[in-house]
Amino acid sequence: MAQTTLVAVGQVGGIQPDESRSAVVRRLIALLERAAAHGCRLVVFPELTLTTFFPRYFLPSPEMAEKYFEREMPNADTQPLFDRARELGVAFVLGYAELTPDQRRFNTVCAVDVDGTIVGSYRKIHLPGHAEDRKMEHQHLEKYYFEVGDVGFPVVTLAGLKVGLATCNDRRWAETYRVLALQGADLVAIGYNTPVSGVPGMNPEPHRMMEEHLLSVRAGAYQNALWVLAAAKSGVEDGQRLIGGSCIVTPGGDVVSRATGDGDELVIGAYDPGVAEPFRAEMFNFSRHRRPEHYQLIVERTGVGEPVVAAIAGGHDD
Repeated sequence: MAQTTLVAVGQVGGIQPDESRSAVVRRLIALLERAAAHGCRLVVFPELTLTTFFPRYFLPSPEMAEKYFEREMPNADTQPLFDRARELGVAFVLGYAELTPDQRRFNTVCAVDVDGTIVGSYRKIHLPGHAEDRKMEHQHLEKYYFEVGDVGFPVVTLAGLKVGLATCNDRRWAETYRVLALQGADLVAIGYNTPVSGVPGMNPEPHRMMEEHLLSVRAGAYQNALWVLAAAKSGVEDGQRLIGGSCIVTPGGDVVSRATGDGDELVIGAYDPGVAEPFRAEMFNFSRHRRPEHYQLIVERTGVGEPVVAAIAGGHDD
């Protein structure tokens, strides 16, 4: 019988603009300690965990948002989280806004192993929203504040588990999961901040927002024989409601654990590598069934174009 490992998602309730990083870190440490008490070996925290979701605000220049960015990781505010993780022997995944030494800005995730060291990072690729001021109360300006990620979709080893890294809107794109699965990921860690409204092109009723979120992570898990750990910011944050819905999904597309509230909450699941085996052996046996020679449009086109599939030889004209 395959050995199971307890893993967790650390949902974080809304972070208000006046809340300090040190206060947020204390909340994260409390979740980490709760996870360790249950025997968990890995905790996934949300996207941009350390501050309020500042891309909802339009500032005259991106440089004016630098107070929301981290120039190094760990730093004085976050070091206690790294130290406590090392003491507890728990790995974690943390989302934050990164400002590089050469003044580049990314929506970044760092992966920290049980010894408190960073073993890998990811910079968000699928940036949603817009780059112009649309004069909305709550905007979605990730394209204004961040560059598109430049390190691809990485797979790292955390607590002995092969974990793929992605962020928020990446969970809605099929390519995210496939690229991670092709690198041997067993689990995918995805943090997100999803508002109930205010995202261009996405203004369904609130219950539809949750359905679309769950649909995307369940489909990604099932079609790639992966576990997905989805960690939300939740509740009301500076007047904007976030959908929450933190959950753990199996390779069969089943939601086995899910947050029940809108605040700080630990969502725990038992990762069993054996659950993926029948899917990987048959239905989604990539080496037997994939036909990449027929998938060229996926990497050649960004938009919709003319059909290119040739007619079947010997076909009849109408």
